[in-house]
Amino acid sequence: MNPREDFYAGLLHRLQEIRDTGLYKGERVITSAQGAVVRLAQGREAINLCANNYLGLSSHPAVVEAAHEALRTRGYGMSSVRFICGTQDLHKTLEERLARFLGTDDAILYAAAFDANGGLFEPLFDEQDAVISDELNHASIIDGIRLCKARRYRYKHDDMEDLERCLRLAVAEGARYRIVFSDGVFSMDGTVAQVDRMRALCDRYGALLGIDDCHACGFWGPTGRGTHEYRGVFGKMDVITGTLGKAMGGASGGFTAGRRELVELLRQRSRPYLFSNTLAPPIVGASIAVLNLLEASTQLRDRLEGNTRFFREAIAQAGFEIKPGEHPIVAIMVYDAAAAQALAARLLELGIYVVGFSFPVVPKGQARIRVQVSAVHEREHLERGVAAFSQAGRELGLLK
Repeated sequence: MNPREDFYAGLLHRLQEIRDTGLYKGERVITSAQGAVVRLAQGREAINLCANNYLGLSSHPAVVEAAHEALRTRGYGMSSVRFICGTQDLHKTLEERLARFLGTDDAILYAAAFDANGGLFEPLFDEQDAVISDELNHASIIDGIRLCKARRYRYKHDDMEDLERCLRLAVAEGARYRIVFSDGVFSMDGTVAQVDRMRALCDRYGALLGIDDCHACGFWGPTGRGTHEYRGVFGKMDVITGTLGKAMGGASGGFTAGRRELVELLRQRSRPYLFSNTLAPPIVGASIAVLNLLEASTQLRDRLEGNTRFFREAIAQAGFEIKPGEHPIVAIMVYDAAAAQALAARLLELGIYVVGFSFPVVPKGQARIRVQVSAVHEREHLERGVAAFSQAGRELGLLK
């Protein structure tokens, strides 16, 4: 076999290994808008319990109308990067609105939240500096840190004593600048970072503090500003990265918010910003409409809070082990990857759309079903979800 064919044979072998270990991730096709109920390509409908559509804004009439209006008046796409001819008034308005919403000086838009993290560290830090990261941080944070030459320190997940150890070590080893960076809410567990304690530690050791708040921005905290509001340190963060693709309308696009001089340097040196097309006008216009809704009322995040409380209590009473917390990410622990896939498949047959998560998305032996509750869910949807989980759990021997 020649080397080229050997390469492709190796890929087939690796794919088969993934299938054999129950780790293969298929993709289901839906033919409807995102909502509490979705229509599958086969024509069936299912209650959707695994979308990031926390506030139900993915198909909200006001958001869709704003996208139509931006499409009509500003066009489909910009065909350019920002510094050439890719900046519209809408982009500047959205950046100003995001900064105000998050309690920072300024914000910068990216094509994706992955790019926001990927383009953050390299322009700001070099081999004289230190980045201190939670061991369970999102892949985009890990990749962004890899792109810079700063020294890397990793602390045990959500462990403030170990974080302090890393800070002391970075100081002792002469790091010029130090930044602690963490998920605000960890996507697989629903754990909320202790950013109040982290802020105090960073102040003690002269470090900056940043969070990726993709699973919090728009709905977490009393007025939905995010993890920093929830933990009582609103206006005290150095960096916040986030997404427009979850609670904030569910489309695409990311952002970084922070001090004006930090954002300005990113505009000059952040490679994903400089070398990627601008966010499409319909997304920008719709995102401004989202902020209008969120600043006008807390009704949606309040409804989400009630739905989350109900589902967490009901699924635990049904006998499932869940990760503790209050967040609408509800990790239902199965542990075995094949069992998680079997549970997800049976639930789909029962009309419940969920996905089994296993390695490498979560550590080996920690497979789970991640339910994500939404403000758009009616109580009936959640009750039917719990009933289906109970039935499938008994059938598969996961419940007594």
